[in-house]
Amino acid sequence: MSVIKEPKKWYIKLFTLGKNFSSRTFSDNTKKFLLNAVGLFIVVTFTFYVESVGDEYEKREEYLEVVEGIQEDTNSILEYTDEYIEQLNWVLKMYNKQYERWEVNNDSIFLDFIDDEEPNGKFYFAPLSLFNNRDPFLPQMSTYKLFKKGTLEFTLINQSISKKIIEMYDGLDLEYLKSNTEDVEGEIVSQFEKIVNEKWANDLSLIDLEDNMFWIYNRKYIQNDKEVKRILYKRIELWEYSVKDQLKTYKTSLLEGKNMLDSLISVMNKEKYFLYWKLD
Repeated sequence: MSVIKEPKKWYIKLFTLGKNFSSRTFSDNTKKFLLNAVGLFIVVTFTFYVESVGDEYEKREEYLEVVEGIQEDTNSILEYTDEYIEQLNWVLKMYNKQYERWEVNNDSIFLDFIDDEEPNGKFYFAPLSLFNNRDPFLPQMSTYKLFKKGTLEFTLINQSISKKIIEMYDGLDLEYLKSNTEDVEGEIVSQFEKIVNEKWANDLSLIDLEDNMFWIYNRKYIQNDKEVKRILYKRIELWEYSVKDQLKTYKTSLLEGKNMLDSLISVMNKEKYFLYWKLD
């Protein structure tokens, strides 16, 4: 073993411990350093790997939790949509009947009835007295707010499901449906209210749309108001040729999304994990 006492050359001094340079000590220390370096590299690399796998697992669990919430919301929205369709069909039938009877020479043409426990088993009302009533299509989407807060990486956990969720909750089908039942229909109702408040109020002695006798006493006057008849048709036309089809299309999209969500959740819940690692 060579020993250099108090080496003079600078490159030997770099590897000198104390005053003397020993090739054997240098070799031993180099091996020790390399082993420590390799060990440290393995520990650091494994630590980052575990953290990465842990982050992926936590995102997966978060995604599953949000998707399960979306599943519950979708079921609720489907039920809401069915009820909305049923209600729309009933009101549309009522207004169609009113429109078809508009020119009939009878003082009761602006009255209708439903079966009830009232005397004679019928409850009479004026369909146009309900014209101010509106029910915009606005399903509850509480869980979707959590989904929207997710990062791009979060939505990429399952691209097809994320795309379908965005389509159901933020797509054009729903946007048009909301617009027609809120903005467009709201404008039609405003036109009717303007006529009642500005024209009818000036021409008629008393305005009480809730009173059935109002529609009987003023039957001929209302019958001659072609603008109100046109407004009634505009609302019927909106429901018949736009809203009904949009509801049908949206419900189809919801059913497709429900099937996709049910399948994904079933698969994810069946997956087995040991700590952060998926067991095949």
